[in-house]
Amino acid sequence: MNNKIISLEKLSKKVQKAKDSKKRVIHCHGVFDLLHIGHIKHFEEAKSHGDFLVVTITPDQYVNKGPNRPAFSTKLRLEALAALESVDFVAENEWSSAVKTIKKIKPDIYFKGPDYKNNSDDITGMIKEESKAVESIGGNVMYSTDISFSSSSILNRYSDLYSEEQKAFISSIRNEIGSNDIKGIVDRLQDLKVLIIGETIIDKYVFCEALGKSGKEPVLVLRDLSTEEYLGGSAAIANHLSDFCSSLTLLSALGEEGEYQKFIEKNLKKNIQTKFINKTNSPTIVKKRFVEHITNSKTLGVYSINDEALSKQDEKRFINIMLKEMKKHDLVIVTDYGHGLITDKIAKEIVRNSPYTALNAQINAANSSYHTMNKYDKVECVIINEGELRHEFRNRDGDLTTLMKTLSTDLKAKNVVVTRGNQGAKLYNSKEDKFMTCPAFASKVVDKVGSGDAMLSLLSASLKAGFDPKLSLLMGSLAAAQSVETIGNSKSISKNSILKTLQHTLK
Repeated sequence: MNNKIISLEKLSKKVQKAKDSKKRVIHCHGVFDLLHIGHIKHFEEAKSHGDFLVVTITPDQYVNKGPNRPAFSTKLRLEALAALESVDFVAENEWSSAVKTIKKIKPDIYFKGPDYKNNSDDITGMIKEESKAVESIGGNVMYSTDISFSSSSILNRYSDLYSEEQKAFISSIRNEIGSNDIKGIVDRLQDLKVLIIGETIIDKYVFCEALGKSGKEPVLVLRDLSTEEYLGGSAAIANHLSDFCSSLTLLSALGEEGEYQKFIEKNLKKNIQTKFINKTNSPTIVKKRFVEHITNSKTLGVYSINDEALSKQDEKRFINIMLKEMKKHDLVIVTDYGHGLITDKIAKEIVRNSPYTALNAQINAANSSYHTMNKYDKVECVIINEGELRHEFRNRDGDLTTLMKTLSTDLKAKNVVVTRGNQGAKLYNSKEDKFMTCPAFASKVVDKVGSGDAMLSLLSASLKAGFDPKLSLLMGSLAAAQSVETIGNSKSISKNSILKTLQHTLK
């Protein structure tokens, strides 16, 4: 069995040798996470069209089917495929798609399942690229004619991939929506015109090696190794939505000297328009974090910031721009980090003129003693961490649902969403006086910074677009799960990744 498992380089030579012997080579490619009768019939049909069947699989790091996937490692999947009589050789792919692999091994036939026959149904669009690659090497694409079986469907229902709470939540959405309509539903976000208001933050990560305690003082000594900078704050939210919405505007403030403006504009996605003011006597906000490079543990944070309120002149300029922009947009996302940008007057103008307001007012080390949400008195959607909610009401042990209802009343909020880390998120809809809970879906946590912003972006847009509240919660949760898998805001949320996860999760 193991002699069937070879490298891609060796596979290329085996294929060429077979073709030199006038054998017809068939190539199958996929994840093949759970080997089942559908796969067996698929490979047998593929082999019937030729003499030599080779299979390549997507390695673990490129599998994008949702939390806890793949269920089986690359090694186990290779071994399972090698055990099949119909398969001659199997190899681990070196890239995220089969395009380069096809060009490398040059099969006569590239064989796919029946669910790929309609190329427009492929969310990633890769089947079109793979077909072009096959055409470029003089091969043909063929599709199996047998019924399609889904590994995802089997794993979702019968494995321990998800907890019972996760299965129940997914099942409730599946019963109402199904997976076939997901792309059409998510594509409705394209028409939203979104205005994002809030502080732009530069997240600077200094990766260090811990050397130990200073010889003369009780101080931890670090050696800096490398530095990376990412867009944070409202700029990160704009990037998160750029894959989903075609029209986005970021309204924010930079430092008096416009520090980092070129960096910000370079790293914002192309479909994001910017409206900046320069805040008097202030730097562009930089939050520097010193991180131990092996464990990614944060050891120290240093903020470059002036969190005094805007001057009257800056405030007037900001409001004038804001009122003009609000008339052009359907959704206004407000990220109030409490660093002096959104004054009481600006908050009042937002709730008075915004067509639909989604609010996230965060507590952080710089504002925890005084930051509050009470300057907002009408919002359609508010997202808050449970700890921040309890801080808002100075209530450590009170009933969470009661606190959510109180916040909804105080802010005249139609939807209140409370995030609870590994306990998931809870949504309260005041119109229906109804609660719903979405479990957490993060399976690998690298860094929690930015996860709330990721959830806010997709959840608020989904609710504004009229999505089912449970689906909106799931999309927000998956966005947060995707966010925590990387350092800070180094990667924005991918629409293709969310769509693929939804499609496989809801099968």
